[in-house]
Amino acid sequence: MKNEIRIVNFEKKYALAFKELNQEWIIKFFKMEAEDHYTLDNPQENIIDKGGYILIALLGNEVVGVCALKKMEDPDYKYELAKMGVSPSHRGKKIGLLLGEKIIELARSLGSKKIFLESNTVLTPAINLYRKLGFTEIYDRPSPYERSNIQMELKLEA
Repeated sequence: MKNEIRIVNFEKKYALAFKELNQEWIIKFFKMEAEDHYTLDNPQENIIDKGGYILIALLGNEVVGVCALKKMEDPDYKYELAKMGVSPSHRGKKIGLLLGEKIIELARSLGSKKIFLESNTVLTPAINLYRKLGFTEIYDRPSPYERSNIQMELKLEA
């Protein structure tokens, strides 16, 4: 399965899938917040045009996973891993791991020294994935999300 998955860069034709895959998990566990609408309604303008990236996981022509690397205006972090979603029918097939690895590789190639992310501990598979990718918990950073109860970072250099 993993070998059949292709990771491609975002194109406008993937905007709806990017939104829907993220809305699915957000609505299932939480509620859509202002920051979600801002990011998901206009990913080209609010991620790509601001110096970020979105990767799309394809199985054939079907979008089965998405993940963003958002440019941050922050003294400690250049990028945030954000808006990772995998199609419910394709979870457990290492698509999130593949996307995470590609996002980390991309951040490293862009000269980023650390990657930030925030999530919620109710999303146990996601938290386990982030730990597997090497993210560790950090504390006391402000968040635009009500649902955020865990923040993590990945150091990309020794």
